[in-house]
Amino acid sequence: MPISEILFWFLSAVAVICAMLVVVVKNPVYSALCLILTFFAIAGHYFLLNAQFLAAVHIIVYAGAIMVLFLYIIMMVNMHGNMGFTKRTLFEIISAISAGLLLLVLTVAGKQADLSQLTKSAANIGTVESLGNSLFNEFLLPFEISALLFLSAMVGAVLLSKKQLS
Repeated sequence: MPISEILFWFLSAVAVICAMLVVVVKNPVYSALCLILTFFAIAGHYFLLNAQFLAAVHIIVYAGAIMVLFLYIIMMVNMHGNMGFTKRTLFEIISAISAGLLLLVLTVAGKQADLSQLTKSAANIGTVESLGNSLFNEFLLPFEISALLFLSAMVGAVLLSKKQLS
């Protein structure tokens, strides 16, 4: 059995177990830490798929920025025992039905997917060079429009957060 297959199964087990712990663990800080481990396991899958740039961005954005924000919010809210729901059984029933429907939709979509297109040029997918060529050749106009949209959103956020001087 090749080392990449062993790593795949190990990372898959870590991702699934930690994702389950995110939902099961009662303490929100431990839940957030399990979510960080899940993000790192998914980033390991990206490395196995030769998508180094995507793995690095995944670690920086999700495990870095978003989880720091989650932990900051958890510390600010200071939940000293208000961690339960009043209608917990109803919530669990609705969650189980939603998860079952999602599994059904993903199973049907997976059976109808055409995976023959994936094997044509799988060696170059996910590298920084292929991403740069794709962004600056095929998707230059949408890339520039999204950059202007992000710039206007940042300017709007600064203007909204600025105190009135009058």
